[in-house]
Amino acid sequence: MITVSNLTKRYGSVHALGPIDLEIPRGGVTALIGPNGAGKSTMLTIIGRLLSGDSGRVEVGDLDVVTSDSRELAKKLAILRQENHFVARLTVRQLVGLGRFPHSQGRMHPHDVDAVDMALEFLDLVHLQDRFLDELSGGQRQRAYVAMVLAQETDYVLLDEPLNNLDMRHAVAMMRQLRRAADELGRTIVVVVHDVNFAAAYADLVVAMVDGRIAHVGSPHEVITPHVLTEVFGTPVDVIQHREHPVAVYYQ
Repeated sequence: MITVSNLTKRYGSVHALGPIDLEIPRGGVTALIGPNGAGKSTMLTIIGRLLSGDSGRVEVGDLDVVTSDSRELAKKLAILRQENHFVARLTVRQLVGLGRFPHSQGRMHPHDVDAVDMALEFLDLVHLQDRFLDELSGGQRQRAYVAMVLAQETDYVLLDEPLNNLDMRHAVAMMRQLRRAADELGRTIVVVVHDVNFAAAYADLVVAMVDGRIAHVGSPHEVITPHVLTEVFGTPVDVIQHREHPVAVYYQ
């Protein structure tokens, strides 16, 4: 479980986040939704210890993210931010291999090689593993970064907008693969998404944020509703049912 207690963050006079109290259960897919500036990425980045909160506490499993040993936390928690910029010229396989560093410390053992192979296969990157990152499309690079995070073999995986640069087909494929990672590999996936219909189709829990605070938490059927989405996004939203999933329709 991820437990967030009384978490706040300010940038000068700007109130960015909080106070936040939230429990994200172990297992499954949790989607963070909300308009730009709602605090989704800020909260995710603080949970991943890439940014410090001003007050409050965050625990991942039994580890406090502020006081825990970095290497131990990296074996339990992996995070992928929106900004992925490697200066070094790496192949896809080399990038994915970086995900094993908390375990291997740079000395790859057979299990590390197996983990890299699994992640490459899981994200359909085997045929691209010897290509350099700057030779790939934006969508292919995005899949490579997600593969790096999965290769880390952590219980908890935090992904900030993993659908960036992906066309519809590859965005659907990515969400299916993240769903598989939760169901088949036992990972706890926490993902920031802008398209609420991906949250509706693939998430177990949806957290809707507005102005740095949590507005609603619940199942897709509880959160992906006309009333909630109209409130959260400040524009009229209707919701229809397609098969067993709610689908949001925006209109003027």
